[in-house]
Amino acid sequence: MRAFRDLRVWKKAHQLTLDIYKATVAFPSEEKYGLTSQIRRSCESIPANIAEGCGRIGGSELGRYLGIAMGSASELGYQLLLAHDLRLLNSVEYDRLSGDGTEVKRMLTSFIKTLNAQN
Repeated sequence: MRAFRDLRVWKKAHQLTLDIYKATVAFPSEEKYGLTSQIRRSCESIPANIAEGCGRIGGSELGRYLGIAMGSASELGYQLLLAHDLRLLNSVEYDRLSGDGTEVKRMLTSFIKTLNAQN
């Protein structure tokens, strides 16, 4: 079992989730159960799956949850693009959030490679 709060990737994903919540507050109310909800759920799934994987026994289980987190990060990437194309996010917000999402994916990839090398 690992302490997820000590992981840099979890910290980055958690901060991204906080930033996503702030950015989506201004979305139109008609998107509350649509894109706003989808973006928030996919983003919060990233640190949640890292945390859950850290609570599992064995590197292979952790790796599986990191893979799920990676899928959620990819889903978030598309949803941010959609929000930008719908003019719900301006270019500055989109670039910042998308860049942070890409950084989380890089960190997850590195963590997964490290785990695989240990097994």
